[in-house]
Amino acid sequence: MRMALLPLLATKAYRHGSFTLASGRTSHHYVNCKPVSLSGTGLALLGALMLEQVEPEARAVAGLTLGADPLVSAVAMRAALGGRGLDALIVRKEAKGHGTGAWLEGPLPEPGSAITVLEDVVTTGGSSLKAVHQLREAGFRVERVVTIVDRQEGGLEAMAAAGLELRSLFLLEEVAAAASAIAASQAAS
Repeated sequence: MRMALLPLLATKAYRHGSFTLASGRTSHHYVNCKPVSLSGTGLALLGALMLEQVEPEARAVAGLTLGADPLVSAVAMRAALGGRGLDALIVRKEAKGHGTGAWLEGPLPEPGSAITVLEDVVTTGGSSLKAVHQLREAGFRVERVVTIVDRQEGGLEAMAAAGLELRSLFLLEEVAAAASAIAASQAAS
């Protein structure tokens, strides 16, 4: 399954050029996983592959909206199809401005429960750490973050500093290499 996902990421999520990232940094690599994570095939592959990385004791998966929304849904559904009780939570970027003012949406497990955070792309780790902070503030135990792509720009170190394990389905260098190989193959034919 992993090798079926890589060409999708290389052709639909990855671009080489000159880009300004959310952090304000410039980069020659741009990764937007939404064209993959919002496709049926991509979602099926991601749900299965990410579920394999979720801690066995986790009661839920969660992530910061918008990038993690399809991921947490796919993983929760894949778990349910396999007979595992695992709910999906969405962490808002800011507290809800009305009603309960909630940061978290979804069926909340018991306080103290383990939750695995899911992310589409990790650069510096800021989005994941924001989600982790809100979940920990709500009384949950978070020890692992699972991402589709680690851009290898400090996210791993930031996670370790926060007492988190970062598991990546792919490193940026793998996706970039696959994109180059596919482009070379297409140019030769």
